[in-house]
Amino acid sequence: MDHNSKQFFPGSHVMIYLLVAIAVYVFVWFSGPFFGNYNETNSSPSNFPGIGAKDELELALRKASMPNRTVIIAVINKAYVERSVNEEATMLDLFLESFWVGENTRPLLEHLLLVAVDQTAYERCQFRRLHCYRLVTEGVDFAGEKVYMSQDFINMMWRRTLFLLEILKRGYNFIFTDIDVMWLRNPFLRLSPLEEADLEISVDTFNDDPRPENKYINTGFYYIRSNSKTISLFHTWYSQKNNSTGKKEQDVLQDLIRGGLLQKLNLKVKFLETRYFSGFCQDSKDITAVTTMHANCCRNSKAKFRDLTTALRDWKQFKAAVFQHPEIIDRIGLDFKWTAHTECLNSWQ
Repeated sequence: MDHNSKQFFPGSHVMIYLLVAIAVYVFVWFSGPFFGNYNETNSSPSNFPGIGAKDELELALRKASMPNRTVIIAVINKAYVERSVNEEATMLDLFLESFWVGENTRPLLEHLLLVAVDQTAYERCQFRRLHCYRLVTEGVDFAGEKVYMSQDFINMMWRRTLFLLEILKRGYNFIFTDIDVMWLRNPFLRLSPLEEADLEISVDTFNDDPRPENKYINTGFYYIRSNSKTISLFHTWYSQKNNSTGKKEQDVLQDLIRGGLLQKLNLKVKFLETRYFSGFCQDSKDITAVTTMHANCCRNSKAKFRDLTTALRDWKQFKAAVFQHPEIIDRIGLDFKWTAHTECLNSWQ
């Protein structure tokens, strides 16, 4: 009996090991997305039964979100991600460079979701290994440059507004930023806690008048909290699309503010000072406090790119001076002057 047992059991173990190996091989073959073959094109929620995401947008938002359901949103197209023959960088390159050379901004890239409105921009985003989402609009080509106030420009701005409404409806707070905004410092350090404001929005020029109807808003940079009031604001805003011929979405929102919509919805709104949230329309005079720099008051991408390149150079020179002489940062700040935004000024001629 003992002799037969010694002959039988070793062979049985070999058969069991062989069957287990075959089972593992079959499982790996048919479960590629879970074992290293995963890529963005296979990232639909159906591939992740336990994740509970509705669709690819929800999945993208969850990947980029902070614990408090806040994301940073920027929209890109082919014109922003492809280099021209005579340029060594793109607008997207400058935008990402600002996160690299800014103060306390590098970690924020983990929460940036780039929304690509054409396939080229989407592929470039994926190549950079950033959080990417492809926004498809049937029958519309948003790939090329959209010159300020052209019909294509206006259409793209309205499509953006509708998309951002969808994000609010999904319960996400967000900072929306244009690609031509340089992030020089962490803006969350200058924004109010969530309960203190529903909307914090940049302005072209800042004045001390407390009345919202006398503020000149810029929708190129704002922070918004998802709640019933902000969703109602965006619904009302987008509903004016077909009654606003010749106006961009920013002009329509400005009209709604002047018409008392903020008071009607009981929205708590803060208008961001240009000392901190600066732009070409009104430069910040305090380099020690400036947080963002926006290429507003500029007509085309070429002019924006050149003047933003110069602005980033100014910023790097300031940082280098402070690094060498940190004890006199106040004096360095007082002596600092931004280089004139000549290209943008000439773009209107």
